[in-house]
Amino acid sequence: MGPLMASKTASKTASKTIPALIQSRRWGRIEVFPTAVAAIAGHAAMGCYGIGGMAARGLRDGFAQLLRREHFDKGVDVEQNEEGLVIDVYVIVQYGMRISEVAHNLQETVKFEVERSVNVPVVRVNVTVQGVREESR
Repeated sequence: MGPLMASKTASKTASKTIPALIQSRRWGRIEVFPTAVAAIAGHAAMGCYGIGGMAARGLRDGFAQLLRREHFDKGVDVEQNEEGLVIDVYVIVQYGMRISEVAHNLQETVKFEVERSVNVPVVRVNVTVQGVREESR
């Protein structure tokens, strides 16, 4: 995987610090936290045709919670393994869309944008459709 690797020394605090992606360069070190990767993935997902919004992980009383723009990263989980990044995206699709096509497009878009932005391979993008949204007229 090259010089990028998960930091094994991340401190465990009450706020649950997440290990950073670290890359050493000639002039110093670059760290990209999974929350930053999640924000990139969330914004990429919202640009996809057929996505009605980002959803919080899990359901609340059987309903998906639609996230505001500033909290898109809450609808994305990012994990790192030996091969690269595994990204889980939780979305709400627009009514009338072919879910399989929307999900496939979302996978490709998120993979491309994250790899372009942080230069780390994305090995898997898992899409969880937690609801369907009908646009108000």
